[in-house]
Amino acid sequence: MSEFLVSLLGERLVNSEKAEVDVQSLGSKLSLVGLFFGCSLNAPCKQFNGSLCEFYSKFKKTSEHKDKMEIVFVSSDQDQKHWQDFLQEMPWAALPFKDRHKKMKLWNKYKVTSIPSLVFVDASTGKVVCRNGLLVVRDDPKGLEFPWGPKPFAEVVAGPLLRNNRETTDSSSLEGHYVGVYFSAHWCPPCRSLSRVLVESYRAIKESGQKFEIVFVSADRSEESFTQYFSEMPWVAVPYSDEARRSRLNRLYGIQGIPTLILLDAEGHIITRQGRVEVLNDPECRLFPWHPRPVLELSESNAVQLHEGPCLVLFVDAEEEGELESAKELIQPIAEKLMAKYKAKEEEMPLLFFVVGEDDNMTESLRDYTNLPDSAPLLTILDMSARAKYVLDVEEITQAIVEQFVKDFLAEKLKPEPI
Repeated sequence: MSEFLVSLLGERLVNSEKAEVDVQSLGSKLSLVGLFFGCSLNAPCKQFNGSLCEFYSKFKKTSEHKDKMEIVFVSSDQDQKHWQDFLQEMPWAALPFKDRHKKMKLWNKYKVTSIPSLVFVDASTGKVVCRNGLLVVRDDPKGLEFPWGPKPFAEVVAGPLLRNNRETTDSSSLEGHYVGVYFSAHWCPPCRSLSRVLVESYRAIKESGQKFEIVFVSADRSEESFTQYFSEMPWVAVPYSDEARRSRLNRLYGIQGIPTLILLDAEGHIITRQGRVEVLNDPECRLFPWHPRPVLELSESNAVQLHEGPCLVLFVDAEEEGELESAKELIQPIAEKLMAKYKAKEEEMPLLFFVVGEDDNMTESLRDYTNLPDSAPLLTILDMSARAKYVLDVEEITQAIVEQFVKDFLAEKLKPEPI
């Protein structure tokens, strides 16, 4: 276990007294590590840190599992003094300020898109146990539910569900159905825009004879807003008054922002967390239930994924007939092989794959934003969160070249250029 933690966190951490902490000394009983992603200048982070300190102190004093859990601060601070001042408020250790590379690896590995964020991971494997530790701190202040691992969807959603005519149905009615778990709120403009499209998609899928249901999990700020918003929806919802169940569903799927639409198969296993992108990209629902595809054609609706971790983007000259399809075929086997490898490990893909042509404004904007050369074909890996890019500008791009480029990136052999 200690060897794995060293590979995940590095050999040394630092505590509030500026002393080094040997990662191997964290304890042989340690089974869970909470990675606290935050920044001293972020007010919600400061507020959450107070709650987390109280939670941590109580857990270490009273829990029978006190030796099994530790927290590590992963900072995005740019100023060392601000970082040091914030660290002095914490009873746990942190990644060293200067170890930015290790920090960015953790941000990417655990798909952190907002702060504060607390991700609990298995200390021996690094696999996610709970994505939304913020809700653990809020909902389980005494730590009685340790280690906060995932429960089956059917168990978490169990109970009555509402229809917008105020009738109820039991959650057991979802059995044997594909299920979309829809986290949304009326106050959120992107949510309202997606809901309008989703209503049409829902009806089209139902009319095609598929067993499909959507469960609305509201993030509205009042029951009145929930009622107004839900009146536009033809599916079912967790009652607004059942805050505990809504919170458990948020915790189960590690929701960091809305709108989020998660697609489940009939057994309750996740098909995709990118339901929002799929609905917008496939308005006729031809690809439902939207199993992940190894290679995507970059578009305005799925460009949001560029900010969720490193992405390989192959730019081609779309004016040449069939060039986009040929580009997909070129990198498809590499993407499929990587996808199968990480699926077998029950881990998320460390790299997403896209192809994009040269005939739209979005491509031009992306090149401008990342300061890429105008050549095509152009093979790149873009890591927006780290503000880094890796560029391979060659006359001909072959499968062997792409495969080596990906292999070198994953082995950290490529030198990044700033975005």
